[in-house]
Amino acid sequence: MTPVSPPLHRKSFDPAAKGALDGVRVVDLSRLVAGNLLTKVLADHGAEVVKVEPPEGDSLRAWRVQGVETSWKTWCRNKKSICLNLRDPEAQALVRRLASGAQMLVESFRPGVLETMGLEPEALLEANPALVIVRVSGWGQTGPFRHKPGFGTLVEGYSGFAAINGFADREPVLPPMFMGDAYAGLYGAASAMIALRHAEAQGQGQVIDLSLFDPMLAILEPQTANHAITGRLKERTGSRSTNTAPRNAYRTKDGGWVCLSSSTQGMTEKLFRSIGRPDLIADPRFRTNPDRLRNWEVLHDIVAGFIAERSTEENLAIFDAAGVTIGPIKDAAGLLDDGFVAEREALVAVPDEDMPGGWLPMHGEVPRLSATPGILARPAPKLGEHNAEILAPLLGEAGLARLREAGVVRG
Repeated sequence: MTPVSPPLHRKSFDPAAKGALDGVRVVDLSRLVAGNLLTKVLADHGAEVVKVEPPEGDSLRAWRVQGVETSWKTWCRNKKSICLNLRDPEAQALVRRLASGAQMLVESFRPGVLETMGLEPEALLEANPALVIVRVSGWGQTGPFRHKPGFGTLVEGYSGFAAINGFADREPVLPPMFMGDAYAGLYGAASAMIALRHAEAQGQGQVIDLSLFDPMLAILEPQTANHAITGRLKERTGSRSTNTAPRNAYRTKDGGWVCLSSSTQGMTEKLFRSIGRPDLIADPRFRTNPDRLRNWEVLHDIVAGFIAERSTEENLAIFDAAGVTIGPIKDAAGLLDDGFVAEREALVAVPDEDMPGGWLPMHGEVPRLSATPGILARPAPKLGEHNAEILAPLLGEAGLARLREAGVVRG
């Protein structure tokens, strides 16, 4: 299925590159994943994202692998960094000035903290009526949980996700990645663009209350509706689907894994023919999808037995030839050495002096737009790298020097 891989396409950053959001300035006060993913989407499409970092830097910078800030480098490309001590009133005044000339402000403090810094949305909107303000928090700006800490892990548990994830005879399983933050970041990017469209058309800004909880709950629908109808809870079923069968992960003869899904009647009939069992098409246990769901264990054993007798490549070849939906289960090493990934530039390599060999693999531009594709303008910034570029026009060189001396501006 996968040809011998060429190396990842090497791409250089182009500071002159422009995207569809060129001219949009985003003041980014957020930390960690959700806010940074939101603003990364905007930055990848040309927005000028100004990260306002504390003296110790964004918390992402501390997530290092053998000393390399891999999370920061991948989620904060195309952004600029200024470093301010936001406990100082002069730094807070600087943020107000930046927001007055920006199109968007993103923050992820606990609800109420923005107000204690004199940056309450009402005042920001009075100074800049078209400003879009995105407030990222764990549980939202309203409700009884608004002041509770809200990392994605808690949301992944509270939303019902962990309760349906994993196997029935084992504990609920939390995702091994930042799922709650990621969904919030993507929902946030979409909502920010909706609000920006309105601001450009009507001159009216607004506040977006973006909790980690709401998007996580939304993607799990229609679980609550199903329970309201049946009174039953969705069970943990591992990789098996409760909507269609067969669908699962299967071990191959050479120790690999493949995933197979047969979501339509036509696809199932192709599957039965490809394993040399056309008789199963008329078998009353497997004739329709409800039949197959009732007898999923027997059907699983039949399909798993066929796959287990063949290598990964043999299985892929057989099922691909029959037009059956199957694919290998890849890990990070496999993705780095995959022809499809390289040719589509889903991963690219960018120059990076901190990486062994001098190249950092990272995802390409997402989504792919035909007329206004995403850009790679600059690598993730060093702490305070753009202090002079962003702040000197507001303060003048002497004013910037004074605030540096006072410790208000760092870096």
